[in-house]
Amino acid sequence: MRTPFSLKNHTAKIGLLLLGIAITSCNALKRVEDDELLLTKNSIHADGEKINSEDAQSLIFQKPNSALLGYPLRLHLYNLAKKNPDSSYQAWLHKNDKREERLNNLLSKKQVARLGESFMVKGYSEWLKQIGEAPVIIDTSRTRKSLERLKAYYGGKGYFNANATYELDSSKRKQRAAIDYQLTLGNPFIIDSFSKKISSPAVDSIYQLNAKNSLVKRGRQFNIADFNNERERLTNIFRNTGIYGFQESSISYEILRDTTKASDDQKLDVEMSIQDLRKRDENTVTTSKYYVHRFKKVNIYADYLFDTNEDSLQSIDYNNYTIYYQGKLRYKPKALTDAIFIKKDSIYRELDRIRTYRQIANLNTFKYPNIDFIVDSTQSKIDANIYLSARPKYSLQLDTDVTHSNIQYAGLAFSSSLVTRNVFGGAETLSFSARGSVGLLSDASLSDEKYVTEIGGDINLNFPRLWLPFISTNKIIPYYMLPQTKISIGTSFQKNIGLDKNTLNTIYGYNWSPTESKRHNIELINIQYVRNLNQDRFYNVYNNSFDRLNNIALGAFESDPTVSEFFEEDNLQLSIPDGTRGFTQAVLEEGRFNLSSNNFSDVRSLEERRVRLTENNLIFAGNYTFTKNNKQGITDNEFYQFRMKFESAGALLSALENIIPFSQNDNGKNLVFGVPYSEYFKTEFDYIKHWDLSRTNVIAFRSFFGLAIPYGNSENVPFVRSYFAGGSNDNRAWNAYSLGPGTTENLNDFNEANLKLAFNLEYRFPIAGDVKGALFADAGNIWNVFDDVENTEATFNNLSSFGDIALGTGFGLRYDFTYFVFRLDTGFKTYNPAEEPAKRWFRDYNFGNAVFNIGINYPF
Repeated sequence: MRTPFSLKNHTAKIGLLLLGIAITSCNALKRVEDDELLLTKNSIHADGEKINSEDAQSLIFQKPNSALLGYPLRLHLYNLAKKNPDSSYQAWLHKNDKREERLNNLLSKKQVARLGESFMVKGYSEWLKQIGEAPVIIDTSRTRKSLERLKAYYGGKGYFNANATYELDSSKRKQRAAIDYQLTLGNPFIIDSFSKKISSPAVDSIYQLNAKNSLVKRGRQFNIADFNNERERLTNIFRNTGIYGFQESSISYEILRDTTKASDDQKLDVEMSIQDLRKRDENTVTTSKYYVHRFKKVNIYADYLFDTNEDSLQSIDYNNYTIYYQGKLRYKPKALTDAIFIKKDSIYRELDRIRTYRQIANLNTFKYPNIDFIVDSTQSKIDANIYLSARPKYSLQLDTDVTHSNIQYAGLAFSSSLVTRNVFGGAETLSFSARGSVGLLSDASLSDEKYVTEIGGDINLNFPRLWLPFISTNKIIPYYMLPQTKISIGTSFQKNIGLDKNTLNTIYGYNWSPTESKRHNIELINIQYVRNLNQDRFYNVYNNSFDRLNNIALGAFESDPTVSEFFEEDNLQLSIPDGTRGFTQAVLEEGRFNLSSNNFSDVRSLEERRVRLTENNLIFAGNYTFTKNNKQGITDNEFYQFRMKFESAGALLSALENIIPFSQNDNGKNLVFGVPYSEYFKTEFDYIKHWDLSRTNVIAFRSFFGLAIPYGNSENVPFVRSYFAGGSNDNRAWNAYSLGPGTTENLNDFNEANLKLAFNLEYRFPIAGDVKGALFADAGNIWNVFDDVENTEATFNNLSSFGDIALGTGFGLRYDFTYFVFRLDTGFKTYNPAEEPAKRWFRDYNFGNAVFNIGINYPF
């Protein structure tokens, strides 16, 4: 009998084999000549102190070859390439006298020549060179250039007399050397006096009002960064206090030093000069004073086209604006003027121009807005012309998307939407959308079905303002905060991993952004109705629950054969649904069968879970979400993101209990349209932080806390509002829904609870080209708390429950496609709280028990 191959049993051998191949087949010095040195390390010391500043390190011309966990992988990939693939091919071709003759008989001479240029011969070597990295050979001329850069860098910090040298250390390994850059800085120069010379009186008066916050002051160490930042500060001030067209280049600094002072005197005199406005024509350069500018007139051109004859336009005056249009004005004047922050008789402010562009974009009605400023002959008045080009009234969009989630490896989604703009003349947007998706389950044990499907549709109406009848909100939340009102209604039909369901959603809410980094979202009304379509399939879908109930029934059968009335014919297994329902009723309501207290509690717990997951849900909630994200563009690797959310469900309906006579079910729960409404309070805190260790190495951290507390009309939280653990974006050593609650293991097919803690730490680094790598550690779990679950293994009881936090560690590979990242993560159960206390650490830490996750983009 052949023994099946087990990856688990051979992992160590395979690893040693691969390691041996890597060590014996690679030679880092393969492309290093005898008279050359391979650069292994750079270090910088200033006045004997080691400098780890990335800014300083970036000034060095030559960097050592990149390494993956200390191993120069890209260097060895480069060395694997043939140095001269053409000559290697010719040598192979003529090594055997008959080889070329046989090839010529099979192929033409042209084809034989092309064979030498093929990917496997020449292209393979070129590919290795492309993804690899040539050895970095020490070039002393570049080393001296690095010294000059370092001296200039520290000179910009006031160390004008700094000296720099370098030392080569080649004593440790053959044909390898490290470079130590050594700087003697001395004492920094200090600003001893500061004076100014400003040509334009208007600029001078504004400067006087803001001089106390200057970054260049007497007594401060000279730092070129302070001068640059001060120029930016002053430019921003001038442009926002009426000086239109102020040029940053008008500000200059002259550094003076009294030559009569001693050579060791470290004091400097600084004079700031702000010159007049310079204008360059074709042949001449003219100068003129800067003035404070005010807007004389503000014109808005609606539906403007480049070939529009302005003489044919009609106009109306509204609230100190002149609106030009052709034919019929399609927009309410107020909708246009509310988006413009440039006002007649106000001074010019760059901030108003930026806010105007942002709000016009927020209307989602116009494209390519353009603002033109015309200065009159007095040089103090401006006419502002705002040109608005309308987007199409209707637009149709079709999308296809590849998706991935915690319960499906891959899915294909289709969607289409019809957008109607300016519905009521106030730049409102109405959209109708339809969607459908099909996905392949990530874990076959989740369901008997292989696929999950969903179809749905939504109607969305967006207002570019906070819409409250008879109430003005502009003073509380100004338009520059980009306020929006969203009203939506949608439905979906899911054939999912559970009981299949229909959902109906209605949302009425607001959102606004006080700054580019902060966002508020309020949903005054968020109604979700969930209708389960196949309630009798519960024990068909939730196999673990069925096995537990069936085992209890088999135990009861040994002492009471009448249990067999609930079994299938000729099969000691409860029939579904009649047998499971009948046995549960006989135990809980009729008191039949002599069960132990534990078995009786299990039957009651199973029935409570069945009722909970099969009953229809009505969630009448409201919520508030605050988000802060200081990320500056997609390439920013040094940022943080914070999100907090508060949600309350059922409070309004409970307040109406004394006014509206609700009907009740057998359990005394209030019903709305025959469905018990949910009542709970939920809060979430999510924090993400990224540290940029270098331009290509990043540490990413995430922490999450979520708690939902049922009360009043609910003893538990609806399944759709509960928390789960595991999966590709959570703890990657466990499959989705398989971790927890508490110390339980696979207690249910879909394990969920109402308390969650999660912590993720990931180190991301480059491997070769667009291939990236990651090492990660994921910790967390879910628990039941303040609900009707009595199992102490699944509940959060006291501080000792923190010992239930699971830990998964592993590694991942990513391929960067520029627009998205494809991700493969391998997670190992490092600390499993479901095991016995003595066996929790590293019990299943092997490839045989590893969990593989496929994901799109980074998990956090």
